[in-house]
Amino acid sequence: MRYALNLPIGGPAADPRRLGELAALAENAGWDAVFLEDYIVYQNRQDVPTFDPWVALAAMALATSRVRLGTMVTAPARRRPWKLAREAVTLDHLSGGRLILGVGLGDPTDFTFAAFGEETGLAARATMTDEALDVLAGLWTGEPFGFEGRHYRFDEVTFLPPPVQRPRIPIWIGGGFPNLGPMRRAARWDGAWLYRVAAPGETEDTGGVLTPDELRELRRLVEVGRPHGAPFDLVAHGPRRGCDLEAECERIRASAEAGATWIGDWIPPGDPEVMRAAVAGGPMRIA
Repeated sequence: MRYALNLPIGGPAADPRRLGELAALAENAGWDAVFLEDYIVYQNRQDVPTFDPWVALAAMALATSRVRLGTMVTAPARRRPWKLAREAVTLDHLSGGRLILGVGLGDPTDFTFAAFGEETGLAARATMTDEALDVLAGLWTGEPFGFEGRHYRFDEVTFLPPPVQRPRIPIWIGGGFPNLGPMRRAARWDGAWLYRVAAPGETEDTGGVLTPDELRELRRLVEVGRPHGAPFDLVAHGPRRGCDLEAECERIRASAEAGATWIGDWIPPGDPEVMRAAVAGGPMRIA
C-alpha cells in the first residue's frame, strides 16, 4: 500500500513556491505521491487566487527527489492534447520519471467551460477525452504518429524526447462510481481514483468514499478484458477528517484487502500553517 496526498491549486497556500515547500515536507513525512487539482478558477470561486498546476508541479519536482507527482484531475477536453503531451513529457524528464497524469471530464458545475467557449456537454467531453488519451499515448512513443478522429486530426509527427517512463507516463482516471464511463475508461489505462456518486434519495454523507465492497466491484470490472497480470493502481480514499480514526483504519485495511493499492488523502485549502501541519503529520499507515 502506498499513500498519496492531493493538494488544492487555489487558496493562500497554492502558489508554486509554497507548493514546492509542501511537496518537500510531504516527501520527508513519508508520503509516496503528491497530486494537484487542476482548475482555471478554483471551484468557481473568483475571489480565491488560483495558480497553474503545471508550473507548480515543476517547482515541486525541483524540491523533491522521491515522491510521485501528478494532477488529479486534468480535463483534456479543454486542452490541446499535443500541448498537454509536451508539458507532461517535459515534467516527466524534470522529475526523473515520477509523473502520473490523472485525467477526467472536468467538474460538470465548472462555469469556466462555458465562460471560455469550451465544450459543456459531458458526452462530447467524454469522446474528446478518449481521443486525447489516444493522442497522448501515440505521441509519447517517440515514433511517427498521426491521428484521425472526430475531434482531433493531424498528419504524422514525431515527438522527441519520449518520456523517461516506459512504455509511457501512467494515466489514472478520475470520475464518479458507479458511472460506467469512468470505469470503462480506467480499464483501458493504468489506474483509477474515483469518488462515490450518491444514489437518488440517499441522505447518508459518505464524502464520496467508496466502500471496500465497491472497490472490489470496481477492480473486478476494470480487470475484465485487461491482459492477465497487467498492473493497475486503484486508489481508495484516506481517513475522513473528524471521524472515528479506529473505524477509518479498519475501513482502509479492508480497502487494501479489496484490491486498493493506494490510499489518497485530500488536504483542503485554508490556513497555510494548518495545511502544513496536516502534511507533516504523514499518512495514516496500516500494517
